Order: sequence, then C-alpha cells, then structure tokens
Amino acid sequence: MTRSRYMVGLVFLVFFVMSLVTNILGPIIPDIIRDFHVSLAAAAFLGFFFFIAYGVMSIPAGFWVEKYSEKPVMITAFLAASMGSLSFALFPSYSVALGSLFVMGAGMATLQVAVNPLLRVSGGEEHFAFNSAFAQLIFGVASFISPRIYSYLVENLEDSSKANSFPLHVLARLTPRDLPWASMYWIFAASTLVMIVVLIFMRFPRVERKEDERAGSWQLYGELLRKRIVWFFFLSVFAYVGSEQGTANWISEFLAKYHGYDPHTTGATAVSWFWGLLTAGCFIGMGLLKIFDSRKVLIGFAGLALLCLSAALFGSAAVALYAFPGVGLFASIMWPVLVSLALNSVSEHHGPFAGILSTGIMGGAVVPVIIGRIGDHFGLRTGLCFLYFTFGCVLTVGFWARPIITNATVNLKKKVVVEATT
Repeated sequence: MTRSRYMVGLVFLVFFVMSLVTNILGPIIPDIIRDFHVSLAAAAFLGFFFFIAYGVMSIPAGFWVEKYSEKPVMITAFLAASMGSLSFALFPSYSVALGSLFVMGAGMATLQVAVNPLLRVSGGEEHFAFNSAFAQLIFGVASFISPRIYSYLVENLEDSSKANSFPLHVLARLTPRDLPWASMYWIFAASTLVMIVVLIFMRFPRVERKEDERAGSWQLYGELLRKRIVWFFFLSVFAYVGSEQGTANWISEFLAKYHGYDPHTTGATAVSWFWGLLTAGCFIGMGLLKIFDSRKVLIGFAGLALLCLSAALFGSAAVALYAFPGVGLFASIMWPVLVSLALNSVSEHHGPFAGILSTGIMGGAVVPVIIGRIGDHFGLRTGLCFLYFTFGCVLTVGFWARPIITNATVNLKKKVVVEATT
C-alpha cells in the first residue's frame, strides 16, 4: 500500500474544486431569474439538473472506478465538468445551462465516488477519519469563497473601467457585458482544465478495496432495497440534502425580494456565511458527539435549525440576514450523523449501501424545485415553509434510528469519580 502526501494533497485540491463548482447556484439564482426572465420553479430546475446527476451517476460510477481505476475515471469526470462549464461560458442561455449543469453534476458525482478510496490508501487507513474531516473542511472553505469570487467579478465586470487587471480584462472580453455573473463559468472551466493537466502527470497508487467497500452487484442492490431501513435512511439523506440546497439556493432571492438587499453583495455574502458556518459547525458538532449520543445531537441541532429558519422567514431584515447563516450552522452535523447512523444500522454490504445513500443527494435537485413551484403560486416565503417538512424528516431520525453500534462518548461522570478518588 503506497502512502503519498502529494496524493493526499491532490485529493484535498479535488475537494476544493468540486465545492467551488457545486455551491455557486444560490448566489446566481437572482441573476438567472432577472436576466433569463424565468419563474422561480424554472430557476430551481438548474439545480435540479445538476443534483439529479448525483442520483443517476453515483452507483454506475462505483462500477466504473472498479473496472478502470481512479485516474482515468477522474480525468474523464473533470473533462465532463470542463465541457459543461465551457458550453455555458460560450453560449450563456437558459436552455444551454440545463444541459451543461447536468454534465457538470455527473462529473462531480463521479469524482466523489472516486476520491474517498484514494484518500484512504494514500493517507493510510489510520489517518482516514482525520483526512476525511479535513477534506470536508476544505470543501466548506471553497463553498465560503465561491460566492465572494462571484461578488468580486460582478462588481468589477459590470463597469468595464474597473477591469484594470489582466485576468479581469480577459474575462471582460469573454463575457457578455449584461451577464457578468456568467464569468464564473470561465473560472470553472479553467480550474477543471488545470486539474486534468495535474492528474495526467500524477502517479496514482494502486487502490485495493476491502470486500465491504466494493460496489457489489445489481442483485445486491436489489436485496438492500427490499429492506425498509435502507429506504428510511435513503429518504432521510434525500431530505437533508434537499434542506441544505433548498435553503442555500433561495437565500439571496429571498433577501432581495422581501428585504431589498443587493443579491450581488449582501445576498452573496449571506450565502457565503451559510456555507462558512455549516463548516464551522462541524467542529462544534465533533465536540458534542464525544459527549452525547449522536441521535440526541441530531435532534438538538435539527430543532435549532428549525428555529433559525422561522426567524429567517418571519423576522425583520436584520434578523433574516443572520438567521439564514444560522440554519447552516445547525445543519452542519446532519450529513455525517445520518451517514454514520445508516452505516452502523446494517452489519454488512456497507459499500453498496453507501452508494444508495449517495443517490439521496438528488434531494438537492427536487426540493428547491418544489419550493420554487410553491413560490410561483403563493410567494417564496410560503415555498420556503416546505423546509419545515424536510428538516422535520431529519429530526425524526433521532427518534427512530436504532444503530447496531452507537458513537463512542466520554463518560464524564465516571471521569469525575476517578479524579475524586485519586
């Protein structure tokens, strides 16, 4: 088994680029609605096409990685992301965006399947938990940065006199003046093309999967899907990702529509802080999970997320500006807790089960569209009330989950007794 710090660094870089591409839809939705003259539901369909690719590609990608190995699959995935980005950058229109985002989503879904075994082998099994947590931190940092790059580009490209640096000058020539936000897709295209070059020259270690990590057969997936617990956890992951994307995608439009905030600056910053606090909340959650049962932590955080959602939807402009990022803070531990509870609730076939859970990411495709559809008929505030249902579904997991193995916690009472007797 080959250990390589350079390969670990490469995986971290892959996570950064994946996040940079994935979480930009929220800030640009107000621009899409205004510039393409589409409804709320039509704007949400852009996210639908991106995230539905996760549902389509997660399981097939596992078979491809086992058959062809990580390197060619990752290069192909980044090539797909490059083609998707370039197609929209060259021909920025609503119809082109739908196809390009599906292709980009397919690439990101494939990468997500490929990089985790690579991280385990190159970093070592004993460091896998730490490296995985650090990779999620990098993913969150990129999500925080992406909306700020968007704000910088829009502010400087709307007025050509501000494009006083060479990169801005090039982007100003490539991007339609009335669509400055489309310049982000040139950034995505350049980033993914650079990754292809890097991957070509990197030497990959050989990944030997444990039996439990293999993709399995279609028959095995069918066997798992006949179990009720598998469907319950699939739907809980579906609800969580739908809640996450359903909140993030509509923050900027809600703040603009109901409180008059500029989506290019204040709205984008609020989305940035949503992702930033979602990342920071992981550290708080990690500490709490050493003290409390993960189900209790999930119930507490889900309840607080619902309180923040209520404040965001029905509070004042100033309250909404802070409450939306607060939702991100308390949503932070939901994904790792749901996945760990799910995998700890079955005794075998964890690899195929993880593939089924990954298809639940398509909740990020469906829920924003439902919010948009309701919003077109009854107003965006009413549409966002659908999140009470999806966050509520996540909250219920804390009550019905019965894992075979529970998370290890520190016995504080025992520790106090020991210290008192010494």
